[in-house]
Amino acid sequence: MIIIGITGTLGAGKGTLVDYLAEHKGFAHFSVRDFLVVELKNRGMDVNRDTMTSLANELRANNSPSYITDQLYEQALASGKNSIIESIRTPGEITSLRAKGNFYLFAVDADPKVRYERISMRKSATDNIDFDTFRANEKREMTASDPNKQNLSVCIKQADFVFDNNGDLDKLYGQLISVLDRLDI
Repeated sequence: MIIIGITGTLGAGKGTLVDYLAEHKGFAHFSVRDFLVVELKNRGMDVNRDTMTSLANELRANNSPSYITDQLYEQALASGKNSIIESIRTPGEITSLRAKGNFYLFAVDADPKVRYERISMRKSATDNIDFDTFRANEKREMTASDPNKQNLSVCIKQADFVFDNNGDLDKLYGQLISVLDRLDI
């Protein structure tokens, strides 16, 4: 079983990579976001970026820096399929998944204005924000000294493969196919 972790900046194209891997390579998909949404609803809390971030930080602090992705890994293992764990946010999650073996980390990034335009078009509950809020959210998630909090800059640096998604889908898919061919997936 292969596990591919997906990390990246807000609106960079994590979901686009996931969709390709699921549709064209048969990967099962396990999402940190979906995990958090279920937990927020169980607690009767609003679903937005702030509550998701707060809950994720709480779960990590109360359990371990890799708690959420460890739960998703167990679900992936039970599926018996090659799997994607989307939205890797802490170095501890990477360390834990690497220790399990047969793990690759993919990161995706794009220019902030391109990413903001993308999230504005998708209109999800967590994306209905202005550009200043978008940048503030991103800044909060990029670095942290607390191992239980998001640190995207370190996660991206630890990626096995980084995808530039400033172009069109064909360019992104070309990069992804090249990596998958190298990995014989």
